[in-house]
Amino acid sequence: MGVGRLEAFSDGVIAVAITLLALQIGVPDHLHGHSLAHALLANWSHYAAYVVSFTTIGIIWINHHAMISRLKRIDQSILLLNLVLLMTIAVLPFATDLIATYLGRPTGQSTAAAVYAGCFMLMGVAFGALNRHILIRRAELLEERVPLAERRQILRRAIAGTIPYLAAVGLAFVSAYLTLIVCGVVAVYYALPAASRRAFVD
Repeated sequence: MGVGRLEAFSDGVIAVAITLLALQIGVPDHLHGHSLAHALLANWSHYAAYVVSFTTIGIIWINHHAMISRLKRIDQSILLLNLVLLMTIAVLPFATDLIATYLGRPTGQSTAAAVYAGCFMLMGVAFGALNRHILIRRAELLEERVPLAERRQILRRAIAGTIPYLAAVGLAFVSAYLTLIVCGVVAVYYALPAASRRAFVD
């Protein structure tokens, strides 16, 4: 299998995941005496979770492209690790719907937030594992020869985002809102132009 086919398949999975996020935002059908505007505003947790998850998946798509574009060819180990990464991305719509549904409820908030941040953390671990495999263990498959020090620097940047997600899992049992905020801050940071340029340059 060529690099192009791997990237095309990955793009398809990521596109489906990011589309499912929007499909899970329900239209209010029972107003219970309130106006539609009130019902829409009451659904704010779904919008917030959608924005955070959409931005995060979009950033992963950008960085995935940067990672795979370094390769001149692939092997089975890269295919398998890429499938693991895609599996963690594909579950994000479920995790997003979970936290959006339980964020405003008296029970289940902490568990839902922990699952949400935990899914992001697993995605970060999977992305870091694939990046490490490509940069360190399969460096001979790279399109261009990259010094070891530079490869390690790229890897450090790739796995740095996992640490805030680990903190967000712990914060879930303090405040589910804090967990969503931390995940949102990570998404905003990596969406900034400087961080995006580093992803492409690396």
